[in-house]
Amino acid sequence: MSMMPATTNCCCFICVRQRNAAIIERCGAFSGTYGAGCHMLIPCIQTVATSLSLRIKQLDVQCETKTKDNVFVTIVISVQFQVIESQVKDAHYKLTNPHAQIKSYVEDVIRGAIPQKTLDDSFSSKDALAHAVKDQLQEKMSEFGYDIVKALVTDLSPDRGVKASMNEINAQKRLKEASTAKADGEKILLVKAAEADKEAKYLSGLGVAQQRSAIVNGLKGSISDFAGGVEGTTPNDVMDLLLLTQYFDTIKDIGNNPGRKTLFLNHGPSAVSQLQATLRDGLMNGTKANDMKR
Repeated sequence: MSMMPATTNCCCFICVRQRNAAIIERCGAFSGTYGAGCHMLIPCIQTVATSLSLRIKQLDVQCETKTKDNVFVTIVISVQFQVIESQVKDAHYKLTNPHAQIKSYVEDVIRGAIPQKTLDDSFSSKDALAHAVKDQLQEKMSEFGYDIVKALVTDLSPDRGVKASMNEINAQKRLKEASTAKADGEKILLVKAAEADKEAKYLSGLGVAQQRSAIVNGLKGSISDFAGGVEGTTPNDVMDLLLLTQYFDTIKDIGNNPGRKTLFLNHGPSAVSQLQATLRDGLMNGTKANDMKR
C-alpha cells in the first residue's frame, strides 16, 4: 500500500499532515518543529530536516534464551511505542536507529529474567516479564523522546521435542486420572453387587428357614391328626406314609421339569424304607459325633 508523504512542500510553504511533526533547521541548525497544518518557510534559510510520525508503532522482538531447567525457548515480545510530541527534537537527534535500541533493551531484559525461571514458571509469569520489559524501556527510551505504550509477550515456544514431551506427559496424566476414575467406578459396582448378593442370600436363607419351619409344623400336625384318627397306627407308620408321598411327589416334579436330565434312582417298593433307614442312620451318626465332641 502506498504511503502519502508526511509533508508537502510548495515554494516557501509546507503542509504537515495530521499526527506528524516536521523538524525545521535554519542553516543546518535546529530551529523548531511544526505540527499539522500549513506553515511558511524562509526561502534559502529554513529547510525541513525530516518529519516524524506521532502515531503508535509496533516492533516485534524475537529472542532465544535458556530457562533455569536448561530448556531453550523462543520468546516474541511486541513493543508498542510512539514519539513524545514535546520531545520530537530528542527523538530525531539523539537516536539514529530507535528500533535497534528497543530490540537491544528487550533482549537484555529477557536474557536476564528467563534464565532465573523454570519452563513452567516462565509460562505462568508472562505478565511479569511484559511489565519488566515495559518498565525498563520506559526508563531508558524516555530520555530519547519515546513513550512505551505497551509491551506484550505474544509467543513463548520451547523446542519442538520439549513441546512433544510436555504434551505426552499431559496425555499420560489424563489417562492415569481416567483409569483411576474407571477403577473407582468398577469398585463401587463390585461392592454394590456384593452387598446385593449378600442381601439376596440372607433373604433366600430366611425364606428357606421359614419354609422348612412351616413344613415341619405341617408334618407335626398331620402326624398327630393321623395317629389320633386311625386306631392302631404309630408315628413311624405315619412317617413312612409321608415319606412315600414325598418320594412320589419328587419323582413327579423331576419328570415335569422342562430342563430335566437323566437321573438314576433306586426305585422300587423298598426304596422308601431304604431312604428312611439312610436318613435315620445319618441323624444318629451326627448326634453321636456331637456327643463325642462334647
